[in-house]
Amino acid sequence: MQKTLILLGVVIVLVGLLWPWLGKIPFGRLPGDIVIDRPGLKVFIPITSMLLVSGLISLVMWLFRK
Repeated sequence: MQKTLILLGVVIVLVGLLWPWLGKIPFGRLPGDIVIDRPGLKVFIPITSMLLVSGLISLVMWLFRK
């Protein structure tokens, strides 16, 4: 558990340091992501992005189990 928490902390720090460059990637604005933008209301539902993230996480977990 300790190693997992340390690894998670390192990943969060790396993402924070790389955020200026990661923000330029069109992730979160993929076709299939729903954006409702009305005056006084903005709703963002990242369906396609979350499917992509889920697939990548599943692939990584599958590779680590091998």
